[in-house]
Amino acid sequence: MEARALAEILLFALAWAATLAVRPWRLLLRYGGDVPPLVTPFLASLTVLPWLWSWPGLALLPLPLHWSGAPLVVLLLGWPLAVPVITVAGLSTMLTADASFGHALSLTVWAGLLPATLVLLLGHGVRKAFGPNPVAYMLGRAFFVPMLTLAACGFCAAALTHGLQGPTADLQRVAVFLLAMGEASWSCALVSLLVAYRPQWLATWSDQMYLRRPARERLPAPQPPRR
Repeated sequence: MEARALAEILLFALAWAATLAVRPWRLLLRYGGDVPPLVTPFLASLTVLPWLWSWPGLALLPLPLHWSGAPLVVLLLGWPLAVPVITVAGLSTMLTADASFGHALSLTVWAGLLPATLVLLLGHGVRKAFGPNPVAYMLGRAFFVPMLTLAACGFCAAALTHGLQGPTADLQRVAVFLLAMGEASWSCALVSLLVAYRPQWLATWSDQMYLRRPARERLPAPQPPRR
């Protein structure tokens, strides 16, 4: 248990060190008179994610499962801004779910920071493999990558806490996978709506990159008639 706690503290410190190194708060600063477009999804994530993570303690579910929200936050804000949002959500469980600091830290790492980091890495791999393809973004980065990431982190966290044992082991495995698939489906649906109506709220999407058109040959400009 002590080795696991030290590993979680180390992963938490590494995530924050990398975040502070790139200074992501610059994306939220106002330049000129316009409010940066990421301010809205950032404030929405800070509002919704802590409430979402309070469900297990309030509902007293038989299985310690809940939605992560980390993959969607990464798609909305990017990984550097997702780290402070996930940290606030994780530590807020000490108030909303009466969790201890060790449990809140473990939840932050296994249900937040690790899925967010894997979504970043696997999403980069999808873009390198398929290029700036809108279908690859929707199905790959917004659905399959979150589903695989959440399922893998859920199984690993359960194994480290001696879960997936006893007569309900098979039920827990099915629950972890179905929860991951359900969250990935909702994430993909929300990202699809934002791509259509509010693409500026997605830090990982660019109309110029994903909706580019082949360059046309430029025709010579018409000469004015001679008098």
